[in-house]
Amino acid sequence: MTEQTYAAFPVWAGSTAKPVQFTPLPKKAALQLWHRARDFDRQTHEAGKHGGAIGPSGLQVLHAFLFDFLNYTTGRLDPSYAAIARKANLCERAVADALKRLHGLGIITWIRRCSEQWINGRYVRKQQTNAYCILPTGWVGYSAPPEMPPLHPSTWGKAPVMPSIHEAAVIEQQTSGDRRSVIRTLELAPAGGIEASLAKLGRAVLAAGK
Repeated sequence: MTEQTYAAFPVWAGSTAKPVQFTPLPKKAALQLWHRARDFDRQTHEAGKHGGAIGPSGLQVLHAFLFDFLNYTTGRLDPSYAAIARKANLCERAVADALKRLHGLGIITWIRRCSEQWINGRYVRKQQTNAYCILPTGWVGYSAPPEMPPLHPSTWGKAPVMPSIHEAAVIEQQTSGDRRSVIRTLELAPAGGIEASLAKLGRAVLAAGK
C-alpha cells in the first residue's frame, strides 16, 4: 500500500509552512500610514460615490490592522478573518473584499501559511492565518501632497529680535512720554555704559525739578 502524502485537509495554493519574518513598524510610522491612507481615499473620491479607491470597508480593515492587531515592536500581524471582522465591524465577506482591494492598491501584501504534521501515519497540512505586511511605499495611484517649502527666516517662526536698551527707551518715550518709565528702562543696561549714565542724569534732573 502506498503511503498517503497529499494534504488531508484543503489548504490555499501557495501556502507555506516555513517561518515568516515580520518587519517591525513603529507606532508613529503606523499613524503616518493611516493619515496617508485617508488622504489617498479623499484624493480618489468621485462625486456621487461612497468613498474613494480604498473605500470605507478598506479603511476599517486597515485601521484594525494598524491599531488593533499590529505588534509595533515585532511587526507581527496575522489575525484571522473572523477577528478582523469583529474589530472592523464587518462581515467576513466584506473583509475578504477589502483585503483584495488593499492588496490590489499595493497597500498590503500577505503570505499564506499552513502547518505540517504527521497524524497516525498520515501527512497532514492545515491552513493557518495569513501573515500580513503593510507596505509603506508603492501605493498604486497615490500622489503624495507637495511638501511645504521651508520658512524663510524673515517669516513666521523666526524669533523676534529684541531691541537694545537705548532703542527700548526711545520706544518708551514715544509711546508713553513718562520720564520715570524711560529712566527705569535705561537702568536695565549694564553699569558703566552710556545708557546707565543717561539714567543717572535723568534721575538728577528729576530730583532738581522737585
